[in-house]
Amino acid sequence: MIVAVASGKGGTGKTTVAVNLAGSVGTDIQLLDCDVEEPNCHLFIKGTVRHENTVGIPVPRVDESLCDGCGECGRFCQYHAIASIGTKPLIFPEMCHGCGGCAKVCPKKAIADVNHRIGTIRIIEAGPITLTEGKIDVGVAMAPPMIREVKLKMRKNIDAILDAPPGTSCPVIAAVRGSDFVVMVTEPTPFGLHDLQIAVDTIRQLTIPFGVVVNRMGIGDDRIHQFCREQQIPILVEFPDDRRIAEEYSKGNLIIESLPQYRSIFESLWERVWNSVHP
Repeated sequence: MIVAVASGKGGTGKTTVAVNLAGSVGTDIQLLDCDVEEPNCHLFIKGTVRHENTVGIPVPRVDESLCDGCGECGRFCQYHAIASIGTKPLIFPEMCHGCGGCAKVCPKKAIADVNHRIGTIRIIEAGPITLTEGKIDVGVAMAPPMIREVKLKMRKNIDAILDAPPGTSCPVIAAVRGSDFVVMVTEPTPFGLHDLQIAVDTIRQLTIPFGVVVNRMGIGDDRIHQFCREQQIPILVEFPDDRRIAEEYSKGNLIIESLPQYRSIFESLWERVWNSVHP
């Protein structure tokens, strides 16, 4: 089972839910930090680095002695990563998605792929938790290729929890696609409701089952609950606005260990997700 933990906005407690959910499972579990622009699961899952490698994508290199400036490569590229207007092509590696299509359509075979580094991946072992963390290099514009590389490290025989990036843009789609269930973390505020509505529309387009976790109950109103009732969205669990949770989070501690009374809520969350995927 693959469970993605997402949120329509940052700061709702998405990573808090992801790391504590992984810690509450009690058996071998994979935790993949797909928030590659700012990974922070390692602050809470403390273990031993077992593997580290660099990640790159293929970007085009043009042999100008063969190129006649026909422009087929630029016309093919939907991402404007290569441009040719009657001249030798200009390459923009930061916009390239590494599909290799420009090399295939080049009639002169003047384009070859070269590796372009985009970041690193670490695998950390911490008891029953295997944390796979992707970290994109400074200045790299696109996160989806890095997220896909993180997900390639996933083993099929062990349940996985994915800590997705916040928001609803391309990195989120890359992270949650292929999941069996999406846990959307929100907060009972006007901003929380606004961004949850956008996130719901996004996940429904992907046709992935989902439910909502309401964090910091007590700081706002009941509009999140009204929205979920109207949209027939299950509210999986709720967490109160407890200052102690914020304090333990700031220390890099798992809530289920520092405040064991919350362990049962995370166990209940895992059980509800499991039952939704395996009815």
